[in-house]
Amino acid sequence: MSEPLAELEHWREFYLLVGTAAAALVALLFVAACIGAGFLSPDRMSRTRVFMSPVVLHFTAVLFACSLGLIPSHTRASFAVLIAVGALAAAVYSIRMSIQVLEDSTIDSADKIFYGTVPVIGYAAGLVAAGLVVLGLPHAVDVLAGAVLLLLLVNIRNAWDLMLFLTEKHFGSPPQT
Repeated sequence: MSEPLAELEHWREFYLLVGTAAAALVALLFVAACIGAGFLSPDRMSRTRVFMSPVVLHFTAVLFACSLGLIPSHTRASFAVLIAVGALAAAVYSIRMSIQVLEDSTIDSADKIFYGTVPVIGYAAGLVAAGLVVLGLPHAVDVLAGAVLLLLLVNIRNAWDLMLFLTEKHFGSPPQT
């Protein structure tokens, strides 16, 4: 039987902190969506879903990766396989959404980068990290931490952008920042 993945022991607080942040942020996003549901018309709802669903997925992916990092009995293989499967599934969805965002001429370039391109990079880094874990290379968990942080930070930005968009649609003018 394989030995537990000892490198994860040193990352326990990191995964606990980042996973808690992701869980809290996805919960707040659900609250905001419930509050905003009253003023979203069917045409606004479909456009909002294009942006909200990926943000929920990315926060959930961060929570999933962090939860995996907290399981003490992982072997190198079990951890790598679960990280790779999660990253691959989310990457496929992200690529699909990225194509949709990149082809939309009404979306500005910053949103195309942060909603479309950056999450795909985060999941690619997660796949690289899984490969490094399998190979037993020393910086595998560092690469995974970078991928998780990238997804968390880009989605904090995206959630903020989404809330500004919903506020603008509700009140009719852009909020002053």
